[in-house]
Amino acid sequence: MTSQARRSHGYDGVAVCAPVTVPYARYSNESAHWWIARAIRMALDESGLEPGRVDGLCVSSFTLGVDSAVGLTQHLGLTLNWLDHIPMGGASSVVALRRAARAVQAGDAEIIVCVAGDTNQVHSFRRTAEYFSRFSQDAAYPYGAGGPNACFALLTDHYMRHFGVQREDFAHVCVAQRANAGRNPLALFRKPMTVDEYMRSRMISDPICLLDCVMPCAGAEAFIVTTPEIARTMGKAFARLLATQEHHNAFPEDPIQYRAGWARDPRRFWDTAGVTPDQVDLVQTYDDYPVISLMQVEDLGFCDKGEAGAFLRERNLTVDGEFPHNTSGGQLSGGQAGAGGGYLGTVEALRQLNGTADGRQVKDARIAVVSGFGMINYDRGVCSGAVVLAGEGA
Repeated sequence: MTSQARRSHGYDGVAVCAPVTVPYARYSNESAHWWIARAIRMALDESGLEPGRVDGLCVSSFTLGVDSAVGLTQHLGLTLNWLDHIPMGGASSVVALRRAARAVQAGDAEIIVCVAGDTNQVHSFRRTAEYFSRFSQDAAYPYGAGGPNACFALLTDHYMRHFGVQREDFAHVCVAQRANAGRNPLALFRKPMTVDEYMRSRMISDPICLLDCVMPCAGAEAFIVTTPEIARTMGKAFARLLATQEHHNAFPEDPIQYRAGWARDPRRFWDTAGVTPDQVDLVQTYDDYPVISLMQVEDLGFCDKGEAGAFLRERNLTVDGEFPHNTSGGQLSGGQAGAGGGYLGTVEALRQLNGTADGRQVKDARIAVVSGFGMINYDRGVCSGAVVLAGEGA
């Protein structure tokens, strides 16, 4: 990459480091506060920082409560110059990273912890499901559409009919992610899966089957946004931002969504990054359902619209393959810790670029793309974002 390309992306002076995961639990009696606080503590331990050094915080959570990020400052004894709350589901980590980077560049804060996490206490999960897509209650509830499975079944069916995608295409993605999860001790589902097992899994909301659905769980993810100088004092490897994008309600004219914000201007996204899609070493897509991963692969410019099924089917998506995809196992095999699911790809990409993805390290990983998709509103997702990250030596 040329020095001119490096200067053009607009995120000079920003470093992303200290990726951490609080190991997920299928059932938890702990609160969201507990999970998020533990993630912050782990990020500080990873970076060798004391809490008093943190002067910025960005939080994403569904079950934290109405006080959200504000309450955490008092409960955890943090004195901050910068505070944000990103309630954007799967797009949360990209949006948090963008805004934290700008805050560091502006001098509003020097060390910002970005964290997302949730509990799955029974009462909290029921409340989350009850108010799912609550901003579209009037449109959805009269038809009995309850929760994400029904909404994504509508999106999936439309996508399959429009582009001729088959369930076998989704199976290829799910099976590869399970293989990656088998090398990740933090993944909830590590038992190998076959295409036949996927095809025989029971239908949940046609055409979505059981193995298309994420497992809700409790957990948390975090990383730190700071300056390269401060990151070097920690003695830890860090990643740089080459380009980011953020879009909301990108294509309202689509009768049922089959594209999202990543498709608004992919050429500009890559030109800003100074790299091309074929230079990317690994891709982390938000994967609450396989159809969304296919959309992201297309809309980010890895292949033309409608061709993701064939594009992915012809490639090895495992850690050792030519198109490493969701190398931790993603949410489909790793679990979805609420808003933490929106951070999973970013945390995994940072580990890969830093060379700390033990047991599942992509060889010579230098450039990574992370994309996020959140806040499904009956027949479409509203928030989307993507980021190109580079390791120190890239």
